[in-house]
Amino acid sequence: MAADNEFAQYMVDVFRLFGPVTLRRMFSGHGIFHEGLMFGLVFDEALYLKADAENVAGFERLGLPQLEYDRQGKTVGLSYYRAPESLLDDAHEAAQWARRSFDAALRANAPKKKARRVRIGE
Repeated sequence: MAADNEFAQYMVDVFRLFGPVTLRRMFSGHGIFHEGLMFGLVFDEALYLKADAENVAGFERLGLPQLEYDRQGKTVGLSYYRAPESLLDDAHEAAQWARRSFDAALRANAPKKKARRVRIGE
């Protein structure tokens, strides 16, 4: 557990060129936050980053796995994918991946537009 905490603390340095990040203990890992939004997750000494329809292709192109867990006998995939190992040693690459994942978090947090109701015959 101490190693997992050290790895999570290391993320502050990894993402230094992206901007200030904070860590919050979550379940069995740590959420990585920037400007109040979670864009990353450290779980089992691995880094996962937020993905959505706009940035998931980058993860898939590199064959990076989706974070999954078992719930009541079913495998559930989260919107987080394993980060490339190379970004742990390259602050510029880390900043690029963090920006894309933070943008995915912004999109996920954006207010949803409600469909306008149209009444016919009135």
